[in-house]
Amino acid sequence: AVAGSTVELGCGAQGDPAPRVQWHKERGDLPWGRHEVDRENTLRLYAVTATDAGAYVCTAQSQLGTAAATARLRV
Repeated sequence: AVAGSTVELGCGAQGDPAPRVQWHKERGDLPWGRHEVDRENTLRLYAVTATDAGAYVCTAQSQLGTAAATARLRV
């Protein structure tokens, strides 16, 4: 990603009942005040900087179990 741009990371999790989806950064916190997660569980990072680079993990959890996927961001 280009520094200063907006990045979208998708997380497609489905089930019945619908799983609870959470995003976190593998090492560190999501950028304070510069991120949001929409209804489709897409993580949006605004005005990315070099410190935002790293692995972001989407975890989907329901009574049937847990699944996780990782996206790696380079700035």
